[in-house]
Amino acid sequence: MSKRFYLTTAIDYVNGEPHLGHAYEKVITDIIARTHLSLGQDVFYLTGLDEHGQKVQSAAKADGKDPQLYCDEFAAIWETFAGRLNLTNSDFVRTSSQRHKAFVQAVLQNLHDNGHFYQAEYRGFYSARQESFLTEKDRREDGTFDPIYGDVNELVEHNYYFKLGQHQQWLIDHIEANPSFIQPETRRNEVLGFLKNNTLEDLCITRPKERLEWGIQLPFDERYVTYVWFDALSNYASIPAALGDAAVAGPIGLDSKPAAPELWPADIHVIGKDILKFHAVYWPIMLKAMKLPLPGQVLVHGWWQKDGQKMSKTTGNVVDPVGVIEEWGVDAFRYYVVRELDIGPDGNWTDESFEARYSAELANGLGNLVNRSLSMLNRYRGGMLETTSDELAEDAEKWITKARRNYESHQIQAALISIWRLVDRANQYVEQTAPFKLAKQEDQSDRLNEVLYNLIECCRILAVLIWPVIPDTAEKIFEQVNFDGSPADFELAKWGGLAEGHTCNKATPLFPRKDLEKK
Repeated sequence: MSKRFYLTTAIDYVNGEPHLGHAYEKVITDIIARTHLSLGQDVFYLTGLDEHGQKVQSAAKADGKDPQLYCDEFAAIWETFAGRLNLTNSDFVRTSSQRHKAFVQAVLQNLHDNGHFYQAEYRGFYSARQESFLTEKDRREDGTFDPIYGDVNELVEHNYYFKLGQHQQWLIDHIEANPSFIQPETRRNEVLGFLKNNTLEDLCITRPKERLEWGIQLPFDERYVTYVWFDALSNYASIPAALGDAAVAGPIGLDSKPAAPELWPADIHVIGKDILKFHAVYWPIMLKAMKLPLPGQVLVHGWWQKDGQKMSKTTGNVVDPVGVIEEWGVDAFRYYVVRELDIGPDGNWTDESFEARYSAELANGLGNLVNRSLSMLNRYRGGMLETTSDELAEDAEKWITKARRNYESHQIQAALISIWRLVDRANQYVEQTAPFKLAKQEDQSDRLNEVLYNLIECCRILAVLIWPVIPDTAEKIFEQVNFDGSPADFELAKWGGLAEGHTCNKATPLFPRKDLEKK
């Protein structure tokens, strides 16, 4: 068995319901997963929930619920959300599960036995909202702390610390020797700047049980639970270990299983820019201490605004992904978020731009092409292709090649731009050849047959090209074209797949036009 392409999202904290940023990250990851599936690779895509910590304990208490029940109720919401986004995730991790806890405790014991932890007293400030210790450097000029930290209290307590600082130069060397390890390059430079201009302090990895009970207990000191980030980051390796992957289970002292999927190391961790330090500094050093190989890449996306402003539930300036999906369909949502925003920079959602892309690119672009091509074939030839032709083959092959190259480098926005060049070319071809006029001229029967073939073959190829991004639409096109096989196979994106005598089904609208004037 060969190693699967393994990619992950950040795990979401169960102190609220899903929002646009969560949806965007999951869709990006799903498109990358589907891309590798379509290119013939075995893929394992992991997402899930981060369920421990002070905020969850406090929220559960405020609701009068046991923390586990509180998390179970939110987990149902989030798993349903993953389904609404049409994700292909292979597993769904919950950090309150026994399989995850077992791994974290094994890691803690392993690192403790190998001298990576020490105990020390902490005196300073603590932000319950961010679940982090603060220093004088975090104060503003007037001595106060930024409101993002909420109430900040002075604290004196003993904790365990992980020897992070001694690995600083090693990590700098690794990042410089592996330029693709952190992407995009702006985020790589950000991490290198941080590491070269700051002394890396050791990481506090525990909280006393008297202050926080809702966490994973240290196996070597029952008075403490582990810090939520040490717990959460481990999820990427805990699931491969739970499944018996020898590459991660062995070094930690856990049992591997025969025929277990070979997953570790992760090929890509997809994360938001706000948690870059945890994934590009803490996690690699944790893995080195565990004697585990590092992931191939940390891929960092930006944040969304709404109408040029920060999203806020308080002001009502939010985008509800489920509401958009219910009104416009999941494919329209998936298409917009990756066509509008490249991976890396921040983006701005406006309802006007969403509706404009839906109308111009989905309904009038792709949808209209498929609908009128099949409608003409059914009207003029009873749905049958009476010849083959390669008039648009060169155009198609050019955009297939560009789309594949962009997909392979995870340039999703660029891939869509390439694909829509073929959509535009095929629609332009309709205007140039005017098949509705050819159909009225008896001596143009052969020419009409050629034109119809070129259009239908373009539609078939487009279904393969769009499958990673808008899979439901791709499958509908294959069904309407009546083509055996699946659009999930990129090898089918080659000219000449349809044979003479092939019969297509009738067209049904892919993206029904909306009466936007009345909205």
